Amino acid sequence: MSKKVAFIGSGVMAGAILKGACRALDPTLFLVTDKFEEKAQALAEEVGARAVPSNREAVEQADYIFLCVKPQVAAEVLEELAPVLGGTSKVLCSILAGVTIESLRAGLRAPTHPVIRIMPNTSALIGKGQMLLASDEQVSEQARGEVLELLAPCGSALWLPEQFFDQGTALSGSSPAFVYMFIEAMADAGVEAGLSRAQAIELSARAVYGAAAMVLETGSHPAVLKDMVCSPGGMTIAGVSTLEDQGFRKAVINAIRATCLRSKELGKLS
Repeated sequence: MSKKVAFIGSGVMAGAILKGACRALDPTLFLVTDKFEEKAQALAEEVGARAVPSNREAVEQADYIFLCVKPQVAAEVLEELAPVLGGTSKVLCSILAGVTIESLRAGLRAPTHPVIRIMPNTSALIGKGQMLLASDEQVSEQARGEVLELLAPCGSALWLPEQFFDQGTALSGSSPAFVYMFIEAMADAGVEAGLSRAQAIELSARAVYGAAAMVLETGSHPAVLKDMVCSPGGMTIAGVSTLEDQGFRKAVINAIRATCLRSKELGKLS
């Protein structure tokens, strides 16, 4: 890929994607801008990209524009970008939670503008992220392929119909926070039982890592893998029974539901 790419916003996820891309592509292809110029400058210097002073200047120079701001300020930023982005063939790639392709085009006042929605997760920082993507017929196959090339160093990519994007965001983008809480809780129990904090965290994290790999690499249903660990009358089934008594599954389901609902709420541009 030899196209110029602008990142509007230099937060955690913008940084994760940019650092991944710069591991595989020429860093001089990338421009960074942020309302806090020192943040953009620091990120650009870290990866070898170039910071620019304004959103408009970044858009004017780029072929792909990654919109990496908070959904709450999206309407304001799109209003600023509309005169230089709307009506062009430059592809807008948005990582804004909940904000639909239709809403992004409305903000640009360009009803057929090429837009790709992307939802990364923080594991992209180490090249093990899950990237969700959605687009429509206004985005060419070439553009899709170039965006996939840019995202490849960040982890796996999955195209989803946009109607399922909020659900996918809850399961992929937000759920790492829930997993970290689970690991932390297990580690706390390990410390209570006498392990050092470092030992407890490593054992807990490796257990989760290995279990996830078993699901992905064997293709077995999680329930089947769970039953493999649960011997009749054994210690594991006693723990499983306790989790069921405490409403573990229901709590997880409710957390995903709440996350999905909040994604829809954040997508309502003011």
